[in-house]
Parts: sequence; structure tokens; C-alpha cells
Amino acid sequence: MTLPQGDLRLLDSDIARRMLGSTELARLAYVASDDTPRVLPMLFHWNGEEVVLPTFAGTAKLKALRARPAVAITIDNAGPPPGVLLIRGRAEVTEVDGVVPEYALAQQRYYGPEQAATVAELGKTGVRMARIAVRPSWVGTIDFVTRFPGARSAEEFARIGQ
Repeated sequence: MTLPQGDLRLLDSDIARRMLGSTELARLAYVASDDTPRVLPMLFHWNGEEVVLPTFAGTAKLKALRARPAVAITIDNAGPPPGVLLIRGRAEVTEVDGVVPEYALAQQRYYGPEQAATVAELGKTGVRMARIAVRPSWVGTIDFVTRFPGARSAEEFARIGQ
């Protein structure tokens, strides 16, 4: 049986595991303080329960996320075939003095151990960071092999545009 879009068990699917372990950027969608939509590409770290998007403190996006924590995240690759992980949830923002631990973990995954070592030096500068944590409340996947946009079958998707 195919899990429906929205089912949190999709986090255990091959495509979700591949995207969550990848070096693709997460794209965070939220509503800014001026009521306009925003999408930001960000490094991320998946800890098995939350997508953590570390960033520097004092930014406008943090104020907006505190006011309106409902967010959407997509992590995708161009393929072929394309792969897409869609997540919805609520952002929880925590500011910390120093480096957010997930920042170092993301830096290592994206750029390797040398870059992760420079993060330790950053912590000595008096930097203040923020941890944006999103616990999924809805999950969707699209792989263009077994799952297509709009919950269509492969046959229905092939007929589009004919």
C-alpha cells in the first residue's frame, strides 16, 4: 500500500532519507513581517526528529518566524529523475551565544572536515546564532517514478499536455 501524501511515515522512504542526508539546500518558505512570502535556501541538519536550519541571530526572518511559525520546506534535486521531499511544520526559534551545534554538523556534511574545523574558531569570536527547528507535521515526496505531483498515477501524469 502506498502511503498518502502528508503521512509522516514518508520520512522513512528512500527518497526522504536520500534528501535528508544530501548536500542539497533546504528551501524554507515563510511569511515575512510585511505579509509577503519568502523562500530562503539554507544549509540544514536532520537529527531524526527535526530539520534544523542554523543561522545568525538578529535577522528579520527570525522575527517573522516567531510571529508566524507555520513554514514549508522543500529539499530536492534535479535528477534525472527529479526527487522532492516536502515538509510542513512550525518553526521554533532559539537564539544562543556561540555556534549552534547543528551549524558545525551541517558545515561538515556540506563542505568536509576542514570547514567544520573553522566553525570552532567562529565560536571564539562572540558570535550569536539561532537554531530554527522544524518538526514535521506533514510530509510529501515526489520521485517521478512512483509518485507524481497532484497524487497522479504515472499514466495520468503522462497524459498531461497531450
